[in-house]
Amino acid sequence: MKNRLRVLRAEREWSQADLAEKLGASRQTINAIETGRYDPSLPLAFKIARLFKLHIEEIFFDETVAAQAAE
Repeated sequence: MKNRLRVLRAEREWSQADLAEKLGASRQTINAIETGRYDPSLPLAFKIARLFKLHIEEIFFDETVAAQAAE
């Protein structure tokens, strides 16, 4: 699963540690989500979406859907 988390975080000039603190998660978790090594739990995905005031689908998306949209 791909995501826009790094971009959204950077737009707000938040470090990974800043975001982790706001979400009650570890910096390592944020790093793993941003690099695609870890998909967040549904509760964490909802917390992320609420924090950025976006729908989950605006942050997280399936790679195959993204590839099809680019065609």
